[in-house]
Amino acid sequence: MKIGLKYKNEEHIFDECISAGVPFLKYPILEKEGLVEHGISTRLGGVSEGFLGSMNLSYTRGDDPAHVDENYRRMAAAIGVKPEHMVCTHQTHTTNVRIVTREDAGKGVTREKDYTDVDGLITNVPGICLVTFYADCVPLLFLDPVKKVVASSHSGWRGTVNRMGQVTVEKMQKEFGCDPKNILACVGPSICQECYEVSEDVIDMFRANFRESEYDRLFYAKENGKFQLDLWKANELVLTDAGIRPEHMAVTNVCTCCNPELLFSHRASKGKRGNLAAFIALKEG
Repeated sequence: MKIGLKYKNEEHIFDECISAGVPFLKYPILEKEGLVEHGISTRLGGVSEGFLGSMNLSYTRGDDPAHVDENYRRMAAAIGVKPEHMVCTHQTHTTNVRIVTREDAGKGVTREKDYTDVDGLITNVPGICLVTFYADCVPLLFLDPVKKVVASSHSGWRGTVNRMGQVTVEKMQKEFGCDPKNILACVGPSICQECYEVSEDVIDMFRANFRESEYDRLFYAKENGKFQLDLWKANELVLTDAGIRPEHMAVTNVCTCCNPELLFSHRASKGKRGNLAAFIALKEG
């Protein structure tokens, strides 16, 4: 059964899934390994109301906490994980990446977080589900099937220009001995270039942090003095520089802003929105 998303091209990046009455997206590139439970939520299948309807997964958008609790229970049942095993980021557009242990289980869902300013998570603990949040920014999911390590990172324009994807891969290398050539990396649903107008001060930061030969693939100028920025391509370039092989990369063809009825988009809603979430966990047993 299809959710009804609009795609930018015909490439098969995602599987549209419905489980336990909850629609979500999966990556075939991850699913074929048989090592993880994962998914990216839509705004469907939950109990939140109004502009938060219905699968809002943020406690900070003004929602009834009981609704968010129920949404987590529904997502957990759909994906095949446990709410008490979830661990959430505390996103502030940094490139800080936290190593998650079994002792972190539940933080951000069933108990309070004891950390701040964390935009990425890595674990090698089976059953621990990493959770990151989005509403136009770029989800990044990682799996090393050799070392059996997963990671999830939030990469808005600030994270992207500061190379969050590469920071995450380097942390996987340092902490777990991962080899980038083995890592599978996924760039998730987020705002497309056609929808993402930015000012020149943002572009100046990309000019400073990317090669001049890459500028034409990253942005173009408009008559109004603004620019259209391609976060999808930027993250693809960052992951390539980190050593991820092209055949191990899945780059989204789904725009949040082009699908406002099905996905939360900060720009499309002018800030009146909930949060999507990305989930990934190593299977137990």
